[in-house]
Amino acid sequence: MAQLLEYKCPACGASLQFDSGSQQVVCPYCDSSFSPQSLIDYDAFLKQDAANANSETWDKDPEHWEKDEASGLNIYVCSACGGEVLGDDTLASARCPFCDNTVIMKRQFTGEWKPDLVLPFQLDREHAMEGFRKHLFGKKLLNKAFRSESNVQEIKGIYVPFWLFSSDIRTNARYSGTRSRAWTSGGYDYVETSRYALLRSADAHFERIPVDGSMKMNDALMDSLEPFDFSKAVDFQTAYLSGYFADRYDVDAEKSVERARTRFGNTIGRMMSSTTAGFSSVSLETSTTSEHNNKREYALLPVWLLHVSWKNKLYTFAMNGQTGKFVGNLPLDKGRYWKLWALYALAIGGGLSALIVLLHFLGMGGGCL
Repeated sequence: MAQLLEYKCPACGASLQFDSGSQQVVCPYCDSSFSPQSLIDYDAFLKQDAANANSETWDKDPEHWEKDEASGLNIYVCSACGGEVLGDDTLASARCPFCDNTVIMKRQFTGEWKPDLVLPFQLDREHAMEGFRKHLFGKKLLNKAFRSESNVQEIKGIYVPFWLFSSDIRTNARYSGTRSRAWTSGGYDYVETSRYALLRSADAHFERIPVDGSMKMNDALMDSLEPFDFSKAVDFQTAYLSGYFADRYDVDAEKSVERARTRFGNTIGRMMSSTTAGFSSVSLETSTTSEHNNKREYALLPVWLLHVSWKNKLYTFAMNGQTGKFVGNLPLDKGRYWKLWALYALAIGGGLSALIVLLHFLGMGGGCL
């Protein structure tokens, strides 16, 4: 059985939770509150516990896990009620399904898995629901029945593991540009094309570019939640996890850095391309890139996940737990789609052209509204 870490109220012994509104760790039963800093001794305990780990405990190096633990499924025992919490190897914080007590799998935050930073939740569950309502508002091609909040199967706040990459990038590139002019003389048409070698250099500093380190999270969905304000990030303390789910990374930094490099390159490429205006055509011939002052950090970032069930399909939405930015694709109501374009055809009086456009769009199926 895996060991769990819980925060108990010194006044009444109930389980403590992190409150995003007051940014304090509070007791929901006796209303006592504590600053996360006051619970830093728990982190010291974790470090000492990791240092004293041996082959018989859960807190041993990952390469020495027992066979049953390495199978990818673990059973955690809630010390409050004795109930069992089932989770995979990356589960780091959860709620007991029997007593709703918050439990933290301390093994997931020791050694190489200890995060450098945590960005505390600023928005609560009601903000997530309000974000969902606003996301649906004004969507004319959305089925009205989808809007029912009874379709929301689950809402949970989760700290998602992210790698943050910082680097100074220098890129040198050579483009080929052309300019053309045409004229007519003596009954002949002439075209003159001049070719130019365009040399460009760019220096850029990238600070804490986030890449999610969880295979369970949709990369596009997580990228869409940016930006995060990292000025409000704090040194990692497990107290911030109370009341929320959390995962540890299962995609390491070496695998994640390539996604960050792609973003670096795309950003610098756009910067340099913007300086080549005024040519008839421009093509990239060669480029070289060098990196300096590379730095990576492991952080837990706040995300609200909403799962909506509709016509035997599950739709996942996400909200930035700090800024409130809400993202997620909505199903297309084809019946309403047909009606819209039928009205459009009547309005323009060109039924055939409108029908061609309509058939083209219907061939695309559902999508984001």
